[in-house]
Amino acid sequence: MNDTLITVPGQKNVKEWVQEVAALCQPDEIHWCDGSRKENDRLCRLMEESGTFIRLDPEKRPNSFYCRSDPDDVARVEDKTFICSLRKEDAGPTNNWRDPKEMREELIGLFGGCMKGRTMYVIPFSMGPLGSPISEIGVEITDSPYVVVNMRIMTRIGQEVLDLLGDGPFIPCLHTVGAPLQPGEKDVPWPSNKETKYIVHFPEERSIWSYGSGYGGNALLGKKCLALRIASVIAREEGWMAEHMLILGVESPEGEKTYVAAAFPSACGKTNFAMLIPPEPLNGWKITTIGDDIAWIKPGKNGRLYAINPEAGFFGVAPGTSDKSNPNAMASLGENTIFTNVALTPDGDVWWEDMTDEPPPKLTDWRGRDWTPDCGRPAAHPNARFTAPAAQCPSIDPDWDNPEGVPISAFIFGGRRSATVPLVSQAFNWSHGVYLAATMGSEKTAAAAGKVGEVRTDPMAMLPFCGYHMGDYFNHWLNIGRNLPNPPRIFMVNWFRKDEDGKFLWPGFGENMRVLEWIVQRVHGKAYALECPLGWIPRYKDVDWTGRDDFPFEKFEALMSVDREMWIEEARQHEAFFLKLFDRLPKEFTNERELLISRLWRSPGVWHLASEVHE
Repeated sequence: MNDTLITVPGQKNVKEWVQEVAALCQPDEIHWCDGSRKENDRLCRLMEESGTFIRLDPEKRPNSFYCRSDPDDVARVEDKTFICSLRKEDAGPTNNWRDPKEMREELIGLFGGCMKGRTMYVIPFSMGPLGSPISEIGVEITDSPYVVVNMRIMTRIGQEVLDLLGDGPFIPCLHTVGAPLQPGEKDVPWPSNKETKYIVHFPEERSIWSYGSGYGGNALLGKKCLALRIASVIAREEGWMAEHMLILGVESPEGEKTYVAAAFPSACGKTNFAMLIPPEPLNGWKITTIGDDIAWIKPGKNGRLYAINPEAGFFGVAPGTSDKSNPNAMASLGENTIFTNVALTPDGDVWWEDMTDEPPPKLTDWRGRDWTPDCGRPAAHPNARFTAPAAQCPSIDPDWDNPEGVPISAFIFGGRRSATVPLVSQAFNWSHGVYLAATMGSEKTAAAAGKVGEVRTDPMAMLPFCGYHMGDYFNHWLNIGRNLPNPPRIFMVNWFRKDEDGKFLWPGFGENMRVLEWIVQRVHGKAYALECPLGWIPRYKDVDWTGRDDFPFEKFEALMSVDREMWIEEARQHEAFFLKLFDRLPKEFTNERELLISRLWRSPGVWHLASEVHE
């Protein structure tokens, strides 16, 4: 091995780690990634030659590529994702745990010689703007060029990161597809390990090891692994927050700018909300996008919380994304984009379910087979993805890359609930809001494992992503609020309530601006609200209905009603979930649950907006 390939002046700690990994993994070559366009073009050509990439029509999608993964490697492997804290109780009952010593021994056995016949790529990357006090630096080692070109879009990579790092600390992220090549062995377009996959986090060491998968968050270790599971541990220790949240800016017709962060589980319209376009009658309002998936939030010197999007790109689910549901997302995909597991059109473009009203007459599906609309199978995988630079989004905020972050005035939480939860409510105070966010749930859809309609509790949409005990996580949220003179207001929303015929009561998409407008006005003390058992809610006349004369008071009342018996049952489910976390559950939660039940018992059987508020 040529030592000059791993000599990086001034990077002693990184160099030593790279040498140790190279000795273990035994790659044929080592390449230090500089993040340049020239390097990216070379790797894309390399993957075209290997059959991993298909270049899309440059007239339709300049500098964009199509890719199919192995059918056994299409999504995050949650059952093989581990938090290897020193003590099992620190990982908590909602995480998979393994003894760190035993796991490391097993991983060393797996990683031994795992990169034979391949190039080892060293990717220095910054999560967040370079030099930001809210950013963190990591170094990912991988044997996958697919990971390199995706990380170039999703993070800031290259020599500038190494220069900024100097001899400082970094988060080591080690990844392999787990498919070494013997001399003369022909590679496959999507190398992975069919038998063994591990996504392992060592929170005390702040390190990540990933084996066997080349897909998504399993391999792009800056994303869920670092930005949430490891960062959540760092955030608790250092007094900040790493959250599974979008960040958007709301500008009023008068030019007043307000930033909010929002957390929704999957299939709840998160990306659509981040890139919301107000309906035409409300076009005096403007929405700008900071990020669609992750927020790092730190207290500022003035007692406010400031947030950055630690990512530099969008790694979004393609199916369901269209010009109708999210025109800003579609406009972001015009060039410099990687499409994985979507369908390929005969003229060198891409397609997926719901992209157009009518599907094309003929496609090549995500498994490389001929596809027609009547063939009885989806053209794109349900978890098919696009990787696109955030800077290409038409709604991107001018301050999306500001190292200081943007000030957060409100947190919004929501899930998919066909009944029970009203359209919008505001928590009475910080403790009450944290309780509501900790108990939020979402109904499983037909695409998810389990019984359709069953409510799955997903606190703050963080259940799969918190790197430590959820009880400690709730306490951390409470402590953040205690130390702020004026913490952000907390709101709950539900776009998915249905009527007796099973039809959605709320139109959603751009119409969500009407709810967001009331939220922003509440933040600034400009909007009225009524008290209900769940919090503060708007009256019918507190919502701007300009252009929606077809939305009567009766329909709004149905959206906002609170059924006492349903909520008593909801409180029982809260208790069942809390019993799993009882040894570390905040005492405040017991009090909040009792207060909730007390308010419910004092309310009528079904709490309705009083008819006189329609005046």
